[in-house]
Amino acid sequence: MTTEFTIPRTRADAPPLAARLDEPTGATRESAVLFAHGSGIDVDHPWMQAAAASLVSRGFAVLRFRYPYMQLAVDAGKPRPPDRAAVLEEAHVDALEELRRRFPRRRWILAGKSLGARMATHIAAQGAHAHALVLYGYPLHPPRKPEATRSEHFATLVQPALFLHGTRDEFGSVEALEQALRRYSGQAELSVVEGADHAFDLPAAARRTRDDVLDELASRVAEWEARVFPS
Repeated sequence: MTTEFTIPRTRADAPPLAARLDEPTGATRESAVLFAHGSGIDVDHPWMQAAAASLVSRGFAVLRFRYPYMQLAVDAGKPRPPDRAAVLEEAHVDALEELRRRFPRRRWILAGKSLGARMATHIAAQGAHAHALVLYGYPLHPPRKPEATRSEHFATLVQPALFLHGTRDEFGSVEALEQALRRYSGQAELSVVEGADHAFDLPAAARRTRDDVLDELASRVAEWEARVFPS
């Protein structure tokens, strides 16, 4: 079951954030997940819904939230470019505070898809109180611009992190991400999906749907979380 609500902001003149909370009906893990969307997909996009549902089925509580620019896009009915990083980070921090308020006795995992993954690492590098990171398709660089890497802050990240990445991701090759992770200060693990692109879609010949892949990734997240935080 999904609960819809809005997240109040620390800054009085900032608009509230639309949010979705999904909780498991059975056994619950000790970690709750804050899941940030990508630059072009809303919290209600089928990708985000399927990824969240797969995590919930493994016992995670999952809170999704909408960045301010995406709210304007939804209201206007047409795409908008993402806000500047400072605005995204501010919203992300407020959403994390909401997760912490709702689940004060659990571990807090910052998860995100592409842009949301990048902003998760930004606020973690700035000292946000989170225990771990789960990053779907981290955008190491813009497509066809491998020189413009976005990993300069990896050296300041200390939280354990799981990077989920496809071998056909145009936002960074597996090899380039492996090299960037050598600078990561904490414990970082790279989990690769052979043949997957940035959306974790596979070639038709693979006969596996995106939802199949997202379900497999949720299993990898659950197994990783159990290893990093043993009972």
